[in-house]
This record gives sequence, C-alpha cells and structure tokens, in this order.
Amino acid sequence: MKKVLIILGTRPEAIKFAPVIHKLNEYSEQFETAVCSTGQHSEMLYQVVDYFDLKLDYDLKLMKTGQTLSGLTSALASRLSDVIDEFGPDIILVQGDTTTAFMGALIGYYHQIKVGHVEAGLRTDNKFAPFPEEMNRRLAGVLTDYHFAPTDKARNALLKEGVDPSTINLSGNTVIDALLYTLAKNKLAQPSLDELEKVLDQGRKIVLITGHRRENFGDGFYSICNAIRELADTFPEVNFIYPVHLNPNVQKPVYEILGDHDNIYLVPPMGYVSFVRLMNESHIVLTDSGGIQEEAPSLGKPVLVMRDETERQEAVDAGTAILVGTDKDKIIYEVSRLLTNDEAWNTMSSITNPFGDGNSAQRIVDFLIKVLDD
Repeated sequence: MKKVLIILGTRPEAIKFAPVIHKLNEYSEQFETAVCSTGQHSEMLYQVVDYFDLKLDYDLKLMKTGQTLSGLTSALASRLSDVIDEFGPDIILVQGDTTTAFMGALIGYYHQIKVGHVEAGLRTDNKFAPFPEEMNRRLAGVLTDYHFAPTDKARNALLKEGVDPSTINLSGNTVIDALLYTLAKNKLAQPSLDELEKVLDQGRKIVLITGHRRENFGDGFYSICNAIRELADTFPEVNFIYPVHLNPNVQKPVYEILGDHDNIYLVPPMGYVSFVRLMNESHIVLTDSGGIQEEAPSLGKPVLVMRDETERQEAVDAGTAILVGTDKDKIIYEVSRLLTNDEAWNTMSSITNPFGDGNSAQRIVDFLIKVLDD
C-alpha cells in the first residue's frame, strides 16, 4: 500500500482536491491517504472541508492576522517537515499556485519524496502577474515528479520547459468534478442565499462580481469600482451583486464607491455551495479569480476577467472569457455589450468548457496507480 499525503491550505485547494481525496479513498486497498491543512485560509476553508466531508488528519492553523508571505513561508517550512516525518508518505500531492503548494513541493523535495502537482503547467510568463502565484507554480513545477496538466496548453508549457512527457498526465481540471458534484446536490436541495433571495425573486439580470488579486490593489480597484458604479447607474434594471473579500485593500474602495446604491448589493464572502448557486443564477460574471474562469463556462456564463494577463488563456481562446483588466472604459463597454446584445451573450454562453469533463480525479488516480506500482 502506498501512502499519499495531500497538502492544502486554501478554499480553492480544498475544492479542487476534494474529488481527488474521495477517489483515492475509493481505492483504500492501494492507498493510505492523509490530508494536511496548513490553514492558509481559515473559515472559508473549513466550510468547504465540511461540505465535501473531508477528514483533516493534520490541521496546522498557520494563518495569523497581518502575516507576511515570508512569515507564512517560514512557518510552513518547519511544520510541514514535522508532518512528513510523522506520516512518512510515498508521494505528496500539492495543488495549484499557493504558497502552501510551493512549500509542500519544496519540503517534499528536501525529504526526497516524490511530488505530484495537480493543475500543473499554468503560466503567464510574468513573474509578478499574478503575484505571488506565478512563481509559486513555476517553482513547484521544477520540484515536481508528476505533473497533472488540466489542458493541452498547460501540457505544452511543461514540455517547452523540458519536462519529461512520461511524467505528464493530461487530466483536465478537478474543479469541474467538484462543480458538477455540487450542481447535482443543489438540484436536490437549493442552498439558501438569505437576504439575496429577495433580490433573486425580482427576476432581473444579475452581474456577479468578485475581486481580490493583489496586483489590483490601489488604483486598480478604484478603477474597477468606478466602472461598476457607472454601469449600475446606466442599467438600473440590472442587479450587481458583489461578495466582498475581507482584505482591507478590497473593502475600502468597494464600500467607499459602491456602498448605498439601489441596485448594487455588497454581501460578505459566500460559502462555496451558495456561490455556485449564485453563479448559476447570474447573467455575466466579472472577476479576477482563476477558478471562476474555469467554472463559469460549465454554467454557460460569459466571464469578463479583470486582469491584464491570465494563465487560463484557454477560456479566452475558446471565447468563453474576455480580458478587460482594470480599464474602466473596457469594463463598461464589455458589460454593456453583453447586457444589450443577446447574440453576443448567446455566443459566449454556448461554448464548451475547455477545462474538463468531470472525470479528472479518476484520471489522476489511474495515473498514480500506474507510476507508483512501477
């Protein structure tokens, strides 16, 4: 039996790892699986852990108020080493581009343990966009033994960097597995959106907004918020719903510019299940999130990406997403076009999702069975 240690720390990591964890548990005669949470996120992470019924074998709870990247990195180095020594894994799995993922790969390398990287090969080739995610995933990739690439583009990026083709598995993205699982559960029991239920009952079109990227802090967020306010003034018959990230760099411009407006609804961050329902109810999604770029196309929702570059270029190439950056005029133009031009909206909403078909976790486990038995 092979021992697999899964290291996660943020809500997106837990969402994307959940299908893999469940699938590994189906093969309990071949794998002993342990899950380690670093606690890089706190409440948001535990909501997902509970929803997907994940068992945390190790919970490091490392996040502290005002913690720097350097402080988090230092804490991860020490505590992850202890976990690895105690569990003694044959392989460590990390996911995506967080500091947790990078440090999980690094400490695994220090212990000379094989590392598998789920969602490998995403690149913008700009080390500061997104920051620090671009370098986290590139550095993790150098340390990785097995690369689970979500798309052909990601696989080709790895090959271009000299990665051995035999170590790459074209798996698709596990976020689609998690999304389809959640949609099926939501059909059986719709999650309540509390005060937003009255907003949804109005039957109006909804523009769903999320934003949290560090590179947009400052002028970028002020430009985004000014664009949203102008759009809300121009389209009083449309509701703009914004679950606001808790970071003060986000809260200040959002509440300063968008507060106290009749058709702008600023709400606290939402649990994953509720957010999936809200995304499914929306007409357009305006976001700087990577995961939402992957999920929204499966729901037939056009995505406007508030970033100048994206490591998920597949969505742009396929036509399910448009890069608008933080340019006020471009945001206003594209949102207005999709609100008023049914043909443009229908074209974007009908394109097949390039990121997966819901069977990614099975492909990952099948690959692990093969390489770990060799």
